[in-house]
Amino acid sequence: MKDLKKILIIQTASLGDVVLSTPLIEKLHDFYPKADIDFLLKNGSESLLRYHPYLKRVMVWDKSEEKYKRLWELLGIIRAEHYDLVVNVQRFASSGFLTAFSNAKLTTGFSKNPFALFFSKRIKHRIQKQGGGVHEIERNLKLIEFVTDNTIVKPRLYPSQHDFAHMSQYKTKRFITVSPASLWHTKQFPKEKWVGFISSLEPDWVIYFLGSDRDKTLIDNIISESNHNNSLNLAGRLTLLESAALMRDASMNFTNDSAPMHLASAMNAPVAAIFGSTIPAFGFGPLSEKSFIVETDENLACRPCGLHGHHKCPKKHFKCMSTIEIKKMLACLN
Repeated sequence: MKDLKKILIIQTASLGDVVLSTPLIEKLHDFYPKADIDFLLKNGSESLLRYHPYLKRVMVWDKSEEKYKRLWELLGIIRAEHYDLVVNVQRFASSGFLTAFSNAKLTTGFSKNPFALFFSKRIKHRIQKQGGGVHEIERNLKLIEFVTDNTIVKPRLYPSQHDFAHMSQYKTKRFITVSPASLWHTKQFPKEKWVGFISSLEPDWVIYFLGSDRDKTLIDNIISESNHNNSLNLAGRLTLLESAALMRDASMNFTNDSAPMHLASAMNAPVAAIFGSTIPAFGFGPLSEKSFIVETDENLACRPCGLHGHHKCPKKHFKCMSTIEIKKMLACLN
């Protein structure tokens, strides 16, 4: 086993991608319990790892202003640390640049990265379009297999005791959470379908809607049109870790193929994930012990239409979502 004392993990993509990188933290700590592990992510995601017990330092790349000036500043900081290992979980040039010129003894990343030629170790990143597929956490863990082993570790987040205490006020009755929004239109269950689902629920179900500030109006409209009196819009009112703490004890968490699904996985919380333009075979599905995939039964030649989704349906019919039957979602509560 290699003697690794200082390790950096780089993942500056979306919230969900950061969650799916947390198995690397767990596994590296298991193999190198005395090592200092740092994590680099983009601004807006740092609260996810605020209380992580195995991280010494969380570094933030602020991409909002002077993006490349700050990239150069980060490179200087990284080089000064003299890391034994830098693990790059991204496939884009900026993170590859930081990795290649990190001054680390060992570097590992995916071969698709434009700077992969300069890495010590390169791993192929394969995404399947059919069959069982390999999950993203398995692809990520391949990056450190040469300094650990080939066992699989699941994502994990660490809300604080304060987070759980703050959420206890919402847990006095049986409840579900609903995270109706997505950054991509074709990954988002349509508003009218959410309304149909919520309207079909028994009135004694307590429903907490989760999301960011920008989701408030969508959620207000869903609540108003569904006429479910036990609904509460918590969008923008909870931190990411508070949301995770709440999801842990829900009877079910209903999400799109988006970040809240990965939050549920990291808490081993029950989850029903709705897939439209994307498919679970890509390797980004839920990992909780109690999890359901909700998708259309129609054999659509246009599905999947892309890895990340689109801002509108390329075929203009959106059948991958509109043909999903509400009874499938209701069945997840039985």
